[in-house]
Amino acid sequence: MTTVTTSPLNKVGVVSTLVDAALAFVRGREKSGLFLLGAAALSSRIPGIGVVASVLLRLIRWLR
Repeated sequence: MTTVTTSPLNKVGVVSTLVDAALAFVRGREKSGLFLLGAAALSSRIPGIGVVASVLLRLIRWLR
């Protein structure tokens, strides 16, 4: 089993994705919140995926 090391920058990415997920739930966007929670969970294994997910959701909302 391999150990995943987390840098402080990785931790900031996870926390910011969790904050975005919480805000999505507060605003009534349950699907977005669940998507962001999943991305935050994956961020511990794939650095940056949470930030990419947040930006992608914002871009999709902006294009609507």
